Amino acid sequence: MKNILYNTGYFIKETKTIIRLNLLSNILSFLSIGLIFFILAMMISGWWVSSHIVLAIQEEAEISIYYSEDMDAAGADRLAEEIGNIEGVHEARLVSKEEAYSRMEKILGKEARVLEYLDDNPFNPFIEAKIQIEDISLILEKLDLIEGIEHVRDNREVLERILGISQTIKVLGYLIITAVGISTTVIISHIIRMGIYDCREQINTLRLMGAPEAFIGFPFILEGLLLTMGGGALSSALAAYALKYLYTQAAGPIAFIPLPPREALASSLVMLIMFLSASLGTVGVFFGLSSAKN
Repeated sequence: MKNILYNTGYFIKETKTIIRLNLLSNILSFLSIGLIFFILAMMISGWWVSSHIVLAIQEEAEISIYYSEDMDAAGADRLAEEIGNIEGVHEARLVSKEEAYSRMEKILGKEARVLEYLDDNPFNPFIEAKIQIEDISLILEKLDLIEGIEHVRDNREVLERILGISQTIKVLGYLIITAVGISTTVIISHIIRMGIYDCREQINTLRLMGAPEAFIGFPFILEGLLLTMGGGALSSALAAYALKYLYTQAAGPIAFIPLPPREALASSLVMLIMFLSASLGTVGVFFGLSSAKN
């Protein structure tokens, strides 16, 4: 460590020389690594966002239970209480015809004026139950055994589709991480081998002078880490800008979707990308050095 610190100026100078020898190749490698990590960052952010949305939907999962029209208010209260006692049901409350009408007005927005043409309130009262989504099958089975219930509307199909999308993104994320790891390792090891080949005469001279292998190889280590971490920084900047743009667009037509905080998502993404770039750069460097050892 003391020798490395003492020769810092020499190592920086040699790293610059190595980069200049294959300047165009190094620039293209830097841009390629940056774009590769940017694709990875977007896939990981999509994975995290979809998982957050699914979790939020699970926590707010509700089913609507419609009962017989001839049931009086006291019977509806008893039915709501019975439903609330089912395991997996967090809360069950009555929704009146007036409240159902008001909700539909909010959903329709400007188009709610069509409701004014109706002579009577077309909506029926129902019981709204917040449930634990994992227990939905058991809950529905128990509801089938309760007299007075005519229909149960749940969002299980929608949630299952969202879960399926989340799992697909997760699998794609793992595949892209693997592809990024292999691509980065190959690119960096190739760059290191090219640098060693171009500097072979200088390396042989240093060996004849008794320089240790670690001393000879350290500038190449710096070159590889500079390329990968530079590419990671480029991809992090692009990803942060892309997230800002996407969140701005999401504030309009899909503002109701429970997205995670952008700042927390961006900071976690940057830390992960920089960690991966440093790790993969280190692996690529040592793989390149070992393959070009002779």
